[in-house]
Amino acid sequence: MDKYMIKPNTTPVNRVIEMPQKLFYKIGEVSRITSLEPYVLRYWETEFPFLKPKKGKSKQRLYQKKDIEVLLEIKRLLYEERLTIEGVRKRLAKNYIDVIKTESKHVENSLHSNDNDDNTAPTTVKEGLKQEVISNIRIKLNTLLHTLK
Repeated sequence: MDKYMIKPNTTPVNRVIEMPQKLFYKIGEVSRITSLEPYVLRYWETEFPFLKPKKGKSKQRLYQKKDIEVLLEIKRLLYEERLTIEGVRKRLAKNYIDVIKTESKHVENSLHSNDNDDNTAPTTVKEGLKQEVISNIRIKLNTLLHTLK
């Protein structure tokens, strides 16, 4: 079986896609993996600002596995759930907000549990952790804002 083919006898929602295990994929490989034309991939980059594949020295797009997963989710939302591009943006933004909330609660809980650990961690370490968390949330919120534009 070709390594880019969708396995037969799977439902549209539960497709299993075989991908070569690599760090980066060129646009042609991503096109075969996702069954999307390269011009569609380039167009979606303009519609979804968070889709920013790296570019190598030769200026070729280099996608990572997480990029391909996002592309497959966008494709599913557009073609199977029949959402508009704006609808996909809103759905992904909502999902992103949920992730931020979950991460924030998780971090807040771990910070509070550290407060109850007989103050074994120095205050500067706790403050550094809080600043790192705030910075990560800020980055995610900026990505969310670009998504909604």
